[in-house]
Amino acid sequence: MASIINATTTGLTVTPDNSGQLTLSANGVTALTANTAGNINFAKQPTIGGVEWPAFSAYITTQTVSGDTATKMQFATENFDTNNNYNTSNYRFTPTVAGYYLVTASSYFSSYSGGAFVNLTIYKNGTSFQEVHRIWPGTNASTIGGSVIVFCNGSTDYIEAYWYSAGGSSVLVSNNGSALSHFDACLLRGQ
Repeated sequence: MASIINATTTGLTVTPDNSGQLTLSANGVTALTANTAGNINFAKQPTIGGVEWPAFSAYITTQTVSGDTATKMQFATENFDTNNNYNTSNYRFTPTVAGYYLVTASSYFSSYSGGAFVNLTIYKNGTSFQEVHRIWPGTNASTIGGSVIVFCNGSTDYIEAYWYSAGGSSVLVSNNGSALSHFDACLLRGQ
């Protein structure tokens, strides 16, 4: 038997039922349910300080990148942006909730003119934070990507993705569908 636990202004009430799940409520409004399989379902998006947990996903249409120059990747089209923290004009994620963020970037390049290597790096506040992938592709098309966890202060910190092609004269960065060239982030936990 499961129960509904409800927090009211006069205390807790526990109501047994036969649903096979535990329901937590506040003043009769369901906050979350947990079933016997261990799944927890929130009635709405969790918030920190009344703000939804920021998350976004954006992708590149096409971008040509010159060699020997770290170039900001232009993820100009959003798949979603739960808290309006990603800017499609300057390609920055500036979360308004302080915490630890999982940041992922991936890029498909359809041509490479040679050179030593290409890499993909996550930048924080305009400075290289962590390289997430490096390869020596020759002239072959390929996809590179990776993830990093970054702390953001919730006010001034921002995240960007940069591409670098060592020695190659140009690289065409193309989405070939949004599944291959994307930039994403989500809050893992508050500070």
